[in-house]
Amino acid sequence: MGYFPSQGPMRPQSPPPTVRPPKPYVSYIIDCVYQNTYIWLRDGRQFWFYPTRIEMDEISGYRWNGAYWEFYGFDEGLIDAVSCPATPTLY
Repeated sequence: MGYFPSQGPMRPQSPPPTVRPPKPYVSYIIDCVYQNTYIWLRDGRQFWFYPTRIEMDEISGYRWNGAYWEFYGFDEGLIDAVSCPATPTLY
């Protein structure tokens, strides 16, 4: 059974933050659904991701390619760490 929150936009409406967050010691992708999330993979790759679905060790959502968000999915076992920093607001 997967985790599908009932709220949140499917595709992000703006680019991710311009600053890469620090890599945390402990992190959980489930805490980052429908949020801009920085991903570090075990093979050294890293990128901004916007997770929209977590199901049976598979993650899907939108990956920032430097110009726009494109749909992307991968195995949860590839993740080394994730960070979904809070987005600053005016209030």
